[in-house]
Amino acid sequence: MNFVELIGILAGIATTGSFIPQAHKVYKTKKTEDLSLAMFMCFNTGLFLWIIYGVRMNAISIILANGVTLVLGMYILIMKIKHG
Repeated sequence: MNFVELIGILAGIATTGSFIPQAHKVYKTKKTEDLSLAMFMCFNTGLFLWIIYGVRMNAISIILANGVTLVLGMYILIMKIKHG
C-alpha cells in the first residue's frame, strides 16, 4: 500500500465515520423532520457515482468508503421517507 492510498483510506474512515452518529440518532429516535430529503437524495446519488468511478479507477479506498457511506446514507434516506 502506498502513501496516497493510505491517505485515501484515512479520508474514507473520517468521512464515513461522520455519518455514524447521524444514522445512530435516526435509529434511536426515528426523527428525521430536520433532515433534508433533497440533500440525501443528491448525496446518495453522488455516492453511487463515486462507487462507479472507484470501480473504473480500481481505487479500493474510494469503493469501500463510498460503499459504506452509501449504506448509511440510504438508511437515513429510507427512514426520512418512512418517518419524515
